[in-house]
Parts: sequence; C-alpha cells; structure tokens
Amino acid sequence: MRSFRVLAATSVVAALALSACSGSTDSAASGAASGDVLTLNVGASPVPHAKILQFIDEKLAPAAGLDLEIVEYNDYILPNVALNDGDLDANFYQTIPYLEDQAAEYGYEFTPGAGVHLEPLAVYSASLKSLADLPDGGTIGIISDVTNQARALKLLAGEGLVELPASGDINIHTVKPLKNFTFTEVEGAQLVRALSDVDAAVINGNFAQEGGLSPEKDGLAVESSENNPASNLLVWKSDISGEKAEGVKKLEELLHTDEVRQFIQDNWSDGSVIPSF
Repeated sequence: MRSFRVLAATSVVAALALSACSGSTDSAASGAASGDVLTLNVGASPVPHAKILQFIDEKLAPAAGLDLEIVEYNDYILPNVALNDGDLDANFYQTIPYLEDQAAEYGYEFTPGAGVHLEPLAVYSASLKSLADLPDGGTIGIISDVTNQARALKLLAGEGLVELPASGDINIHTVKPLKNFTFTEVEGAQLVRALSDVDAAVINGNFAQEGGLSPEKDGLAVESSENNPASNLLVWKSDISGEKAEGVKKLEELLHTDEVRQFIQDNWSDGSVIPSF
C-alpha cells in the first residue's frame, strides 16, 4: 500500500486479475453475455490517450459490454478534479510520479492500473540543429508542472546542461545550469507554440504529437525508455464499487491486450509512443 493512499500497480494487477500477460479479451468479453451495455465516462489527453480509447471503444468495448464516453482534456489538472468530483469514472493521462504528487497535494484517494504506454520526452528547437549550438545567454522552455519538470531536467542533465541536486526536489530553482542560459516556464500544452520564442524546449510526448513533432525525426535529445517510471496508466477512485467497478476492471483488461499493443506500434512507428506491457 502506498503511503499516499494509492495502491501499487502490482497490487492492482493482482486485485483485478488482469489478463495482460495473455493479451486475451476473453475475460472482458464475458461481461457482455447478458447483452447489457455499461457506459463509462473516461477523461483523457487527446493524443495518444483518447485515440487509444477510441480504438477500444470501436473495436473491443462492444464485446465487453462497454460504451466509452471519452472526455478530452488539454491540461494536467482538470482530469483528476473531475474524477474526484465524480464526473468521471476513470481517467487515462498520467504517470505514477505525477499521481503521487497530486495525491499528496490534494488528498486524492485514487488507484492506478498497470502501465499502458510511455511517451518519451524530447528536446526540440525551431532554430538549432544540435544542443551544442545553444547560444550563450539562450533560453530553454520547460513545462511548469513540477513533476514533469523534474523529468525534463533529468533529460537535460544527461545532456550536460544542468547538474541535479544531490537530494531533495528537482526543479529549475534547485538545479545548477552548466551553461549560460535561462529557463522559461510554459504550460505543457503551449510548449510547441512557444518554440519560436525560445532557443529550445523540452516537450512531453503527447504535446509534441499534437504539434506535429516526432522525437525520432525532430528531437535533439530523447528520453530513454529503460527503467522509466513515466508509463501512462488508467486511474480510478479507490472507493469505486458495483457495476462501475466491474466496468473499469474490464477497461483495464482491454488496455493490456495484444490488440492495443499492436495498435500502438502501428500508429506510432516513430517511437513517440511505446507499449509498456
């Protein structure tokens, strides 16, 4: 049990008896035998989360007796607010580190599923061909959200641009720049638009995709997927019960099927989205 009252993903897998290892939809499909259809309201970032959910809704959910009402959000705050308020049955857009931060700050009692996919961070620029070309006194755009900011700074540290603190929080105020540049904090969804105003920017995978950027083709530096805790996952309220709990269990199963893995690989062959299961 996690200290912030969110169950560890491994415990969730056991509790929900997930079929991720087999990739089969048999368990989920069995729920449709009665002919009843359960509607689930699921919040998601537009890309790739909502796109993955749309695939499930069209191809896999009917056999599982589910109908997904997908609500798209362009920020990182409102999906958790809506879930906590009961406007959503689940959301699909965040990572365990971000969930930990939000639960600690707002007291959310949420449960995460297992990782579905990783969207690697990358450094992009409208003017530079290499980070070695970063000019003296230049600017680097960075997401204002503190959890993703720490992740971005780790990427920059790997490129020799900053030195991370030995302990404590990692943010733009605690790192030591190793070159003469300044940070410009920007809301995540606005980072692509801000590229013309900065020399470079570290942009989350979903925002980069929405802006037509690919880490493989456009990234000056790309986050490694090895041992990366930033996999995106389904999240729901810990006290969910009844048919909604069963519906979320089925959706969690569907998110970890071979069909979804193949859908991710086919649609993001450039490596901007990578299956985590």
